[in-house]
Amino acid sequence: MTPPRETSPTILVVDDAPVSRDLLLRILRSEGFRSVTAENGPAAVEQCAREPVDLILLDAMLAGASGFEVCAGLKSNARTSDIPVIFLSALDDSSHRLAGFKVGGVDYIAKPFYAREVLARVRVHLRLRQAAEHMIREQRARLEELRQAQQSILVTPEEIPQAHFAVYYRPLDAVGGDFYDVVALSGDAVGYFVADISGHGVGASFLTAAVKALLRQYSGPLFALEDAMRNMNAAMRATLSDGRYMTACYARLSHRNLSVVSAGHSPLILVSDQGQARFANIESDPLGVFGAVVFEKQEINVKPGDRFYLYTDGLMEDPRLPGRGRTAGLERLRAACGCRHGMPLEEGVRAIVADLQADGPTADDDLLLLGVEVSA
Repeated sequence: MTPPRETSPTILVVDDAPVSRDLLLRILRSEGFRSVTAENGPAAVEQCAREPVDLILLDAMLAGASGFEVCAGLKSNARTSDIPVIFLSALDDSSHRLAGFKVGGVDYIAKPFYAREVLARVRVHLRLRQAAEHMIREQRARLEELRQAQQSILVTPEEIPQAHFAVYYRPLDAVGGDFYDVVALSGDAVGYFVADISGHGVGASFLTAAVKALLRQYSGPLFALEDAMRNMNAAMRATLSDGRYMTACYARLSHRNLSVVSAGHSPLILVSDQGQARFANIESDPLGVFGAVVFEKQEINVKPGDRFYLYTDGLMEDPRLPGRGRTAGLERLRAACGCRHGMPLEEGVRAIVADLQADGPTADDDLLLLGVEVSA
């Protein structure tokens, strides 16, 4: 039974010989395939731009631009690069076959061709393409599920209004290895946590739920900040492998007192109510590397209107610059935090990120910036 037209794959036949072109059309249409034609390379490119094509039968010996040149051009275009190309040619020597495969062809049919052979090869490559597309759809669906699962464990400002925070988070891939959490503690205390698991993508994202669980377990009054980090380090050493590690910064705000512990992380940025911005540098080792780690805690007095920012490396690194531009990036971030202090917090966080990405997106990592304003 001939499949409905709307479900039939579309095959583009590119051949400057009318007899050959018409014969291929009759062979394909007799089996229910939708077929369109082009007489030369430019017409083939135009046809692909006009409507989607599922497979191309391409004469290798076209007048003007050869079929090999046409194929190379199609493969260099993102819109047509995944269309399978089967070459047809009266020249059936190995050098021509290799030339076709080198420019991206998937198969080679010698002229004169036989209907059964053409149909068999067309069907094989259409099925392979359908299988690949199905696999891609499944992978995208799984990544979307992971993305939604990761998003579901990230706290929003609306959930903890007393925390007075705003956040910008953009993973490089569908899911990311950067993580943040905000925890309402006893009394008026709030904990703010930012972490960066080495690497990004699915592998790193699987650990974010475990990090959240560990943080919640060690955030209560029984554990000082240093104890929480020390216990998390032990857990990370048992979990991470192959040289992976996690940097983190944990800040606890209570009664206008800000306590900060860092684990190999970029320094927290403090901005006074007048807009002066400075770093709170704390030297320490990352989590998951060493068995015995000593964490230093810094106590900072803050007042209403002050702000502080936690972030991850992707925000201020520029892979185009020496050393990934880390030093210059840190200074730009500090200046942007001070410059945007007069804005409402949520608007200011977005503006800071925009300031650092003003020359175009350069980060090849996740982006995370969490800002907090000390309330009256």
